[in-house]
Amino acid sequence: MNAAEFNAYPIEIEFPDIRPYAAGTGSVAYVHTFDSGQPGPHVMVNALTHGNEVCGAIVVKELLDMGLRPQRGKLTLSFANVDAYGRFDPARPDASRFVDQDFNRVWTPQVLDDAGKDSSELRRARALRPVVDTVDLLLDLHSMHEKSLPLIVSGPLDKGIALARELRIPPHVVADEGHPEGRRMRDYGGFGDAASPKNALLVECGQHWEANSVTTARHTTARFLLLAGVIDRQSLPAAWWGELPAQSHVIRVTEPVVAKSNDFRFAGDYTGLEMFPEAGTVIGWNDGEPVLTPYPNCVLVMPSLRQLRPGVTVVRLGRQVG
Repeated sequence: MNAAEFNAYPIEIEFPDIRPYAAGTGSVAYVHTFDSGQPGPHVMVNALTHGNEVCGAIVVKELLDMGLRPQRGKLTLSFANVDAYGRFDPARPDASRFVDQDFNRVWTPQVLDDAGKDSSELRRARALRPVVDTVDLLLDLHSMHEKSLPLIVSGPLDKGIALARELRIPPHVVADEGHPEGRRMRDYGGFGDAASPKNALLVECGQHWEANSVTTARHTTARFLLLAGVIDRQSLPAAWWGELPAQSHVIRVTEPVVAKSNDFRFAGDYTGLEMFPEAGTVIGWNDGEPVLTPYPNCVLVMPSLRQLRPGVTVVRLGRQVG
């Protein structure tokens, strides 16, 4: 895949102006928290973990514009990496994923507390951290480099898989340990602790620029807020309620495939969820060495070379377990 092919997807959606929401409701810019005054969880819907993943920003803006308020508990609506989002250029749509480093790889106390490290993303994560520390249920809205079926990324814990199965939109669930480059927000603190009642899901709503990613983000958000108990069904327009799939399908990631160099290529035009019946099937070449499926019925999860560089995960391998 060459650079021209990377930019082949049409941009079907408009990037909203989020500057009117900069003030927020407290001390953190672009973060809006509403308290019902009634008992219930603190639920957070987060957008723009990556600055070029616009579907979540559209949904959070729509929720703010319609004046959605929780019936119970608290609701936080947030725009995360606003500096990266502000750099978006339709001619180079992938350049605004982040400014200095991936915002979704810094979520450990060791990294956040390290005064010797600084970046645009670390400064923003440190600002958001006191809010995230109070959240009981997090929905982190993302989109994908390549056109693929939407996915729920549940993390490796049983509680995350159970929540994803209950959510059911979208129906494909990926259970994984995360990325070797660093920890995601959805795995931070109590979200990644099996003993904690806190829980989080990351949802990949579709390809970055396709209109269907916004539809998926709306349906997922509505269902998540309803399950959390902070809204009633009539709190959102009818169009936000998608048809529930009959069941979820869980793919447990067993290992990442990490690029050794910039010399990585796939054996086919994979978009994700391809299953290979035979173990030992060649799916690509990593620095000249063949990459083989390690077991029968191996599933590819989110293959992409857009961010190709040494140390980056280019695909994850998994088994369907339910």
